[in-house]
Amino acid sequence: MDTKLEKVKQKLKKYNQEHLLAFYQDIEEKENQEKLLDEILNLDFEEILSLYENSKIDNVIKYKLSPLLHIEKRKLTKKECEKYSAIGEEIVKSNKYAIVTMAGGQGTRLGYKGPKGTYEIKFTNGAKLSLFEIICNDIKKGNELYNVTIPWYIMVSKENKNQTIKYFEEHNYFNYPKEKVKFFTQHTIPLIDIDGRIVLQEYHKIKEVSNGNGNVFKAMKEANIIQEMKEKGIKWVSFSGIDNVLIKNVDVMFLGMIIKSNLQIGSKSIFKRGALEKLAVYCKKDNHPAILDYDDIDLELSEQKNENGEYLYREANMLSHIMDIDAIEKVSAKELPYHRAYKKNPIINEEGVKIVPTSPNTFKFENFIFDAFKFFDDMFLLRVKQEEEFAPIKDFTGIYTPETAKDAYERIYKEYGRKNN
Repeated sequence: MDTKLEKVKQKLKKYNQEHLLAFYQDIEEKENQEKLLDEILNLDFEEILSLYENSKIDNVIKYKLSPLLHIEKRKLTKKECEKYSAIGEEIVKSNKYAIVTMAGGQGTRLGYKGPKGTYEIKFTNGAKLSLFEIICNDIKKGNELYNVTIPWYIMVSKENKNQTIKYFEEHNYFNYPKEKVKFFTQHTIPLIDIDGRIVLQEYHKIKEVSNGNGNVFKAMKEANIIQEMKEKGIKWVSFSGIDNVLIKNVDVMFLGMIIKSNLQIGSKSIFKRGALEKLAVYCKKDNHPAILDYDDIDLELSEQKNENGEYLYREANMLSHIMDIDAIEKVSAKELPYHRAYKKNPIINEEGVKIVPTSPNTFKFENFIFDAFKFFDDMFLLRVKQEEEFAPIKDFTGIYTPETAKDAYERIYKEYGRKNN
């Protein structure tokens, strides 16, 4: 018997995962058989199965909960805005600023086959812009305003890397200097079914997905990006997702406020209007910055106010962060916790048939970027207006759809609305 195949069988038996070779003999190409064997040999079964087992334990973590103080942008005076903007502007003009866009996801929830960043919105005036182009246009405005070319780093996944790069090449990088755009790849992790079995995507391939936006720090370190940034003299880095069409990638006032506060991290928040709306909020856990998931928020907590009548736990996360390079380097050496989610995913079933489920069928494990905040004593938090800065595309139904994003974008950028004849 083939030595490699025997080694794989022994490994699978040890972890009760023999089903991964159930269709090995049905794989027509020898090359694909070898790929499956190598994939299994390189897989860290200890890690993924321990995550699964630990996630079944109801670990109630006790911590001291307190509010994270914030500033409201609307309450700033014109003089204050100008003062903070001048500080941030100096950083950008001095080429000490970079942008990271986290774009490892697919457009599956939108019924779209391809990287989510390539999803196009058709505007009322007939223009069609992909999410990547929308982000790029926003960065280019900052470049023009401050006479610089900001380095743009894009985190992709193994699944969408080739398609993403091809899309950029086909669109001439949206006229952004190619040498200023760099792609790096986040890690993946296998999916597990409810019985604790790693699942197959194809007969010859294990189903793996990206392991969350919190992997950005380790992925940057692995791609030598942190060192590259330090060598270029970059001091501050913006982090955001791909799906918010109103994201402000070059907000010098926000940057200036973080610097003036003498803190290493800053985030933007929006006000959580509904007490039990499904939005995670900023807080402090044991006196360290953190996020409180909406499942952990009851009506009493959400309605708590201070002596001035201001809500204590209503600052919702909108995935817009700025960190200094030392903070990034620090957390790149830390292990962030994994969170488990129950998701729908197409898989190969026990009969060897590829199924597309109508309800959740697999467990996905993810790191989240906000879990890095706990390694610091404090962070800066700025509340902005949702209608000005937050219009993500999440799904075809609900409050964050392509249509709501289109409408929000047209309100801000009126040239994309209907032209008058």
